[in-house]
Amino acid sequence: MHFTPKGLLGAVAAVSIGTATLLGAAAGTAGAAGGTHRAHCDRAERPIWSGDPSRNLTARGCSLPSGERRWYRVEIDDLVEAHHTTDYLNGPVDRTEKLHDRTIRCMGFIADGPTVNWFGCVPH
Repeated sequence: MHFTPKGLLGAVAAVSIGTATLLGAAAGTAGAAGGTHRAHCDRAERPIWSGDPSRNLTARGCSLPSGERRWYRVEIDDLVEAHHTTDYLNGPVDRTEKLHDRTIRCMGFIADGPTVNWFGCVPH
């Protein structure tokens, strides 16, 4: 097998283009997976059952991000957490905590007028 300078140059170019393409795709995936987009809400309520917070929260007075992302960082001025004594939303409440200046990460939201329902929120 004989490699000519022209053929060798073509092979080197193909390998370098393939490597650049793979690196570019990996960088784009890493940015999408790790990227977060910020939102701000004046007030939010989050139920807590048996010591574990709900993965959902209901908020009002939110400024929502314009683009769709995988994760959202929600900054909340006043977070109200109702500690339920049972695993039912309408069950009795043992106590209520009001937390200030909290940041919670959530996977997505559904906006319904002035109310925004955040879902897939990780515990803080």
